[in-house]
Amino acid sequence: MQQQRSKLKAFFLNLIPGAGHYYMGKRPQGIVYLLLSFGILFMSFLIAVAEGAEDILLMGVIGFLLIGTVSMVHLVVKMLQMPAPAMTPDGSNFDFSSMPVKTDDNERVHVILLSFIPGLGHFHMGLMQRGLSFLISFFGFMTVMLFLAGITSSDVFLLLFGVLPVIWLYCMFDAVQLIHRKQAGEEMVDRTLFEEMEAGREEGRRSKVLATLLSAFPGAGQMYLGLQKRGLQLMLLFLGSIYVMDLLRLTLLFFLIPVIWFYSLFDGLQLVSRHGREPLQDKPVIEGFLNHQGWLGAALICLGLYYIVVNVAVPALDIRFPGWRLEYIVNEYFRTFIVSVLLIGGGLKLMAGSKNNKGRKGTGGHS
Repeated sequence: MQQQRSKLKAFFLNLIPGAGHYYMGKRPQGIVYLLLSFGILFMSFLIAVAEGAEDILLMGVIGFLLIGTVSMVHLVVKMLQMPAPAMTPDGSNFDFSSMPVKTDDNERVHVILLSFIPGLGHFHMGLMQRGLSFLISFFGFMTVMLFLAGITSSDVFLLLFGVLPVIWLYCMFDAVQLIHRKQAGEEMVDRTLFEEMEAGREEGRRSKVLATLLSAFPGAGQMYLGLQKRGLQLMLLFLGSIYVMDLLRLTLLFFLIPVIWFYSLFDGLQLVSRHGREPLQDKPVIEGFLNHQGWLGAALICLGLYYIVVNVAVPALDIRFPGWRLEYIVNEYFRTFIVSVLLIGGGLKLMAGSKNNKGRKGTGGHS
């Protein structure tokens, strides 16, 4: 008699394509999935190294993931179709109809396995609207990002695919939490995530879950909690830093981008934890920012002049006087000169500010 095996263990083993099938006794299928997935990955790696083509390696990785997905779906379908054992461990027939059958563990395993595809676990529990909202959110977001990347021919939108694991994990834990509540005898309400957010808005409170998710983008979580000034400054700092550093090729200061991102993330998490327990103050990150509108206007004027010179004047003069090599000089030296001037000016400004603060403290002490 074939030994009863753990379905949950088989599921996690099948993260290596074919291992779950092999564990469940389907050895030929497991070997085929294993050889196909790792064979494609290994061959693409060899071809990429030999030809120097990174696209071949990328195609191999995509093929590996596709075969792994097919293997996982195949395993889940087979496990859901497996009948319950009809014999005792010693092989004798027994009538189980007269005994109570414990189905809680089986139902929990089924929900976890089905939640591998967002929304299916909720469908299994009868929560059609909630499951449909997760299904549309996951695959709809993926489709929109692929569409925008294809239309604009830009790979920037592919960075937003980092949101998909967040949706997937939230759906998985939401399904597990709901199945525990169902087995505990609590009443299940089939409503979508958007209905929960709307209910919270009508009651005058904001969703902490949504605020936490929005905090992944600098400033968005703060703005959702009503801190418009703080959120706007963090968003401008993050996006403006990326734009300016890319424009001026400030690779030396790229470390500031993750610093701003982590600061905004943990600031948002702290605000979420304090929300509802104490009033939140819309305190800007940089105090007195509006008092320096003159400097901001001057910076915008200089940025506009820089664009005119680099994109209009320099190409025209380079065509008129090719011997001057103006475009090469601007690309190689002019940006470096501007960056150096900005760094020196910023350092002098900080030094002058620290001296003024010391002078004020000394005056206050004498008085």
